[in-house]
Amino acid sequence: MYKIEIKPVATEASEKVNNGSFLQTPFWCEFKARHGWEYRRFFVEYEFDEKYYNELNEECYSNSKNQDEKKGVHKKFELAVLNRNFAKNMFSIAYIPLMPGLPYECTEESVIENAFNENPSVEKNGVSVIGQEIMTPEMQTIEFANLLNELGTALKPFLPKNTIVIRFDPAVDFSSLEDRDLFTFGMKTVCFADRLKIRKNKVDIQPPDTTLVDLTAGEEEILSRMHSKWRYNIRLSERKGVLIHRYLGNDKNLSTKIDKFYELTKETNERDGNSCHAKSYYQDLIVSSAAQISSGKDVPVVSLYIAEHEGDEIAAIMTLFSHDEAIYLYGASSNNKRNLMPNHLLQWTAMRDAKAYGSRYYDMYGMPPEGKDENHPMHGLYMFKANFGGKKIHRAGSYDYMVKPFLYHAYGYAESLRSWFYKSFKKKFLR
Repeated sequence: MYKIEIKPVATEASEKVNNGSFLQTPFWCEFKARHGWEYRRFFVEYEFDEKYYNELNEECYSNSKNQDEKKGVHKKFELAVLNRNFAKNMFSIAYIPLMPGLPYECTEESVIENAFNENPSVEKNGVSVIGQEIMTPEMQTIEFANLLNELGTALKPFLPKNTIVIRFDPAVDFSSLEDRDLFTFGMKTVCFADRLKIRKNKVDIQPPDTTLVDLTAGEEEILSRMHSKWRYNIRLSERKGVLIHRYLGNDKNLSTKIDKFYELTKETNERDGNSCHAKSYYQDLIVSSAAQISSGKDVPVVSLYIAEHEGDEIAAIMTLFSHDEAIYLYGASSNNKRNLMPNHLLQWTAMRDAKAYGSRYYDMYGMPPEGKDENHPMHGLYMFKANFGGKKIHRAGSYDYMVKPFLYHAYGYAESLRSWFYKSFKKKFLR
């Protein structure tokens, strides 16, 4: 279906320095390489194969008013691939975070809504909405499933020989769970019918559900979109004397602040039943960011925010700012003085700094999609993140290209078992 060309690219020639998803930046890849991963970068160029197009059942596109555009799709992008070895290098997995995107640009949600409202003749830019071609992710499952399959095939010769799977976390977003479910069903159907090597993985690597706070608006408008109780909590925290201090990787007292952050992280994990990275992981992340910025490189800014009240450091978060996005990476809080609402003020302070830096949105980075239900075990986390007024999005999740199917299935079973142990059994019975 596609003609794909792949060329290795050196890090210094990378075009993705501080743009797009932070997971694809050389900065993040180099950081992960110091903590157990290898990485490679590629320039990828693909176009729709006209021979295949002509052989397609014309009914697939009989309603399209722009078939030439479909036939002539042509894209170029840069791709980072991370590799990690397991079982003393007996096998490895390749991981591609937040790439690739869909072949065709999707129609804006506002246009689709207008097309199905009570007055579909409403015009946008002088063109009747009802007469426009609609394109959604669910309409591209044939093309996208084959793109992942053929991209996996093309990448395989460039990866270590012990690679058993290439795992994609595609940059595909949905505004509703129903749309994502429809897309997933379509992908599974295409992969089965066309006998592709693509499988939907049961365990997602990146958080598939999150909320994005728009930072392009003014501060008062951003606040107005929050739940009224959240605005009250921010003002309460300020009124009670909570102070927020921001630390970068070149601050003289960073080491002691990382110690405090790690202490709070362990306290939080004991309370919630989670695990965390080693302290050196967090320190390396923030220090390397500051060091590269000091040397003149345009890389993401990593910051540590700590909330203090009357000499007590009671909560902390770590963030990453790039030109496109700001990410709430890690958070921790003490069991003491939680009534002062330091976490609300921490997030608002980080949002204001991210806006000043130029980030377009603030990603709360992970929330349970069903958490609105009061009986859900993570209802509190859901409400905390959702009430900051962001737009809820649901990403496609992880899709696997099977390089070595037998070993892949064995690894997948072990991975599912591990996920169940840490996310369900351990939290329920070993706390």
